[in-house]
This record gives sequence, structure tokens and C-alpha cells, in this order.
Amino acid sequence: MEGRIVTPRGVPLKRVTMLRNGTKKTKWYWKLKWGIRLRAIKNALSSSLHNQRRRLTCSTATGQLTPVNGAASPLVIQPSKSTAKKNDLRLAKPLASLLRMPQRAADFVDYGNHMTPTFSPRDKIADVWRDLHGASNWEGLLDPLHPFLRRELVKYGEFAQATYDAFDFDPLSEYRGSCRYNRHKLLHELGLAQNGYKVTKYIYALSPVDGPDWFESSKIGEVWSRDSNWMGFVAVSDDEESERIGRRDILVAWRGTVTPTEWYIDLKTKLKKIDRSDKKIKVQRGFLTIYKSKDEESKFNKTSASEQVMEELHRLIGFFTQKGDREISLTIVGHSLGGALSLLTAYEAGVSFPDIHVSVISFGAPRVGNLAFREKLNEMGVKTLRVVIRQDIVPKLPGLFVNSIVNKLSAVTGKLNWLYRHVGTQLKMDMYMSPYLKRESDMSGSHNLEIYLHLVDGFVSRRGKFRWNSRRDVALVNKGSDMLVEELRIPEFWYQLPHKGLVKNRFGRWVKPGRNAEDIPSPFPRPSNI
Repeated sequence: MEGRIVTPRGVPLKRVTMLRNGTKKTKWYWKLKWGIRLRAIKNALSSSLHNQRRRLTCSTATGQLTPVNGAASPLVIQPSKSTAKKNDLRLAKPLASLLRMPQRAADFVDYGNHMTPTFSPRDKIADVWRDLHGASNWEGLLDPLHPFLRRELVKYGEFAQATYDAFDFDPLSEYRGSCRYNRHKLLHELGLAQNGYKVTKYIYALSPVDGPDWFESSKIGEVWSRDSNWMGFVAVSDDEESERIGRRDILVAWRGTVTPTEWYIDLKTKLKKIDRSDKKIKVQRGFLTIYKSKDEESKFNKTSASEQVMEELHRLIGFFTQKGDREISLTIVGHSLGGALSLLTAYEAGVSFPDIHVSVISFGAPRVGNLAFREKLNEMGVKTLRVVIRQDIVPKLPGLFVNSIVNKLSAVTGKLNWLYRHVGTQLKMDMYMSPYLKRESDMSGSHNLEIYLHLVDGFVSRRGKFRWNSRRDVALVNKGSDMLVEELRIPEFWYQLPHKGLVKNRFGRWVKPGRNAEDIPSPFPRPSNI
């Protein structure tokens, strides 16, 4: 005799088989489990297809930042009830999202106002800004990455990206090596005006090299400058942004390596003294050359990049100190070579402004100095957050092989002063965590700043998945690379001037437009109203 109990949905719970002697019976529990699993997958996919036309929406933060005993206290992450058991920032998502990328090629076709917003909410962080800038060395904020810190990292990273986006790369341009816009237009032209900062000064640097003609930045005869290049800018937060972030923030943004002469100088890895008062403190010779070089015959570098930035910092800090409306901070940001220049600036600022909170945020930065250099920065209270990608080779330089071997013998070699040392706290990400990036080795691609910003925006934790509701535009990855998967159908290296800079004039001829007078680089400083 055989019988079966059937559930209302038709999934058998068990099958009982009675033998002739009435003793033996068999149970099939696996059918219940497999039936539920198949039905869950089917329902998840059905729900996904039903909502296919809907775009991602902004989710609320899963935790709150709470100051303890004042603004200088560490951040406390209080999870909501739904995440209390897991005690992390990972967000719940349907099963279907594990089976496909959150965005497809159709998401990059303009359907009007249905596209996903690209900006995250701007929370008020006035009570916790010190913790976000390393007061407790970012303890408890990196893994998982707190949303407030993520948004600040993207904000500062985009300022560093601006030094690339506005740089004149055209070898046929008479302004090759300069900024395409004047300082009053820079952030507006690049879509960063909403961040609430005002540029007060441009910084120019020399990269002196006696070499062949191919080192020259321009292929034409008359150029704006044969020896100087635009390296970055100084900016300051306006009243509205200062109210949100809880202080008057002075920003220094440095560009990474671009010109052939800069690449050549970067290879000068010999350590050189940076401080006459302490001969033990040494940094990489090439970085220091770019930072400190000047020439009386130069139009833009009669003073060095170091002197230019420090003069402006003295002016701004003196002005706002006298004004006394709120506390002042100094944030220095850079990518690659810019990260190295950021540490050199932080060193000088730490000596000159001991009462100012100085923090450095670098992306893909190399090692800069020796052990004495690192210890001096720590002694001065300079806070450094290094954002690195596992596949990027630049943060492993200089001393790729020597440092790798020595680090394994750190118990013996920990006090050697002739080795290069990294400074500060590290946020390390894996390029392969993103479902949008190609799974192939590309040394230049993994070093691209836009990929860094893409990964920061999607990073949740070291063991977590890519943030499914990340807000930053994925198409930005291919601005200067070919790292997005082909399924998204985003052109490679798409960031360039329309028609390569040529425009049709009123007579129908294609011509190179002249720059507006205010956008032409001038060695004479224009007065600032700050």
C-alpha cells in the first residue's frame, strides 16, 4: 500500500512506502528543499522582470554617526534593527541582483528624467568631521566603509580628477600643459560647483630635464611656457559648505604624472634630504625636484610649487584666523605623483601650522620617504588615508622587490632608515569586486583615478559585494581607459573635445578657436577677493 501527502502548492513533503510485512518506509525530505529553492528563484526572477523599467533609487543609510563627548570623539555606528544581527553595512537585495549586473547597456540610453541620479545625499557632518579626517586613524570606518566617509572620499577624489579633466593635453596646442579654464570657471565647467568650494590660486611646477626633443610637451614653436606645467590648485569652502562640514576647509589638489619629463623625473628614486634641521629625514629625489624647482628665467616658476602653495596657505589661514568665524582645516588630495606631492605639502604645513588639523587623502600614491619622514609626519599629527587598488603597481613603488623582501623580515629590518616607507592608514580595494570592470590585467587601467572613484563608490567591505545601489556614473570609468565590460557598450577613451577642438565658423570653415582672454595663462597673479 502506497500513500502520498501533497501540499496545497503541489510540493511532496514525503513519500511513504509500506512493505508487505508492514515494517519499512522511505522519506524524501530533499524534494521539499529543492522545490522551495526553485520556487524562490522563479519568484525572484519574475519580480525582477516585472520591475525592469524601474531605475535604482537612493537608499537610506543603514547606520548613524553619533558624536561621543563632543566633536573630537570617535564615530559610533549604530546599526538599525534589520542589520543588528549581521553588524555590517551590507544591504538586502533580491536574488535576481546576484544573477545580473544592476545596470545594463539600456541604462546608458537617455530616456529623459528617468535616469538614476548620480549624486549621493549630502549629510551634515559638522559634529563628526574630525573622525572622518583621521582623528582616530579611521578606526571602525573603513571595513565596512561608512557612507559619510565614502561620500567625502568621492568629493575629494573628484577635485583631484579635475586636475586631469581641465589639463590641456593637445600636443598641437600653444597652451599645452596649462589649464583650459581660469580659476573662476574651473569647478563650474567641470560640474563640481555644487561641492561648495572656490578656487583661489593655481599652482605651476617645473620638471627640468636635459634630454631629446621628444621630452618637450608641445610640437609647435611658440607656446605659453616651455618649462612649466599646471600642477593643481588651492581652494576654500564657502559659507554654506563650511556650515555643513563644521569648519572652514582649505583644499590643495595635486595632479599626477602626465608629461614625459615628469615620467623621467619620477624614476629618480635616490633619497634626498628634505629638512636641513634633521639630516635623517629623506624623500624621493624626483618628487622633491618637481616640488622645489624654480628658475629666475621662467615666466611661471620664478618661485617653486612649494613656495606658491605655502604662500597661499599663509594668506588664507591668516585671513580666516583673523576673521575667527569657525575652525580651520587643511585637506590635501592627490593621485599618483599628486599623492606624493600631497605628503610633501603636508610636511611643510605641519611645520608651519602646528595648530591646524592637516589631513592627506591620496589615491594610488607611491612611497615617498624613509622611516624618519614617516615618524616626523606622525609626530606632527598629520593624518593620511591612502586609497589603493590591489592590482595597481604604483603604490608598490619605489622599491617593489626590495621592500617586498624586507617587509617579510620586518622584525629585523623595521628600523632601517634607507628603505622607503608608506605613511598613514590604508583603504585597500580589489578591482575585480566590480561587476562592471573587465577581468584582465591592465597596469595603466588599474591606476586610473576614475576606476579608484568607481570602486570607492561601490565598496562596502573587504568581503562584501559591490554596492548594488552605487550612485556615481559608471560610464565615467571609460573617460580615459578601456576597462568597462563590452556588454555596457560604453566607448573607450571617450572624454575629449568635440571634433578634437575644431569648430565651424560663420563662413563654414573648420578652425581652431582661440582662447578667451581670461582663460589664457598669465604669470601675473590676478587679485583674489578672499
